[in-house]
Amino acid sequence: MTPVTRLDHVVIAVSDWRVATDFYRDVVGAEVIGVGGGRVAFRIGPTQLSVHGPGMDLAGDVARLPVRPGNSDVCLVWDGPVEAAVAHLRRHGVEVETGPVPRFGAGGPGTSVYFRDPDGSLLEFISYEA
Repeated sequence: MTPVTRLDHVVIAVSDWRVATDFYRDVVGAEVIGVGGGRVAFRIGPTQLSVHGPGMDLAGDVARLPVRPGNSDVCLVWDGPVEAAVAHLRRHGVEVETGPVPRFGAGGPGTSVYFRDPDGSLLEFISYEA
């Protein structure tokens, strides 16, 4: 058995640092972490969204086809009833594209709502509350 215990981070890309930071902090609830050079990362619990954006040199350790703004698909656990997630998104003026709908995630059966970040990446809040 491989001793991997959890997902540490994934990469998303954004077209505007400030707009993305405001969205991920205010709508997603991420902790904004400065990583130097004007760059940030977004922490959600023990997992991090590392961010690629304008002005970055992408030479080095990146995917063969680097992540681009608008092409990520990320599911985040909503700790509470999915109706509260829908209300939260509405308060922030974020349109729910799909849901609530039943989905199967890492925690088993849940209920999800889908929406997009400012660049068009698909985000999902999944609730495991019955």
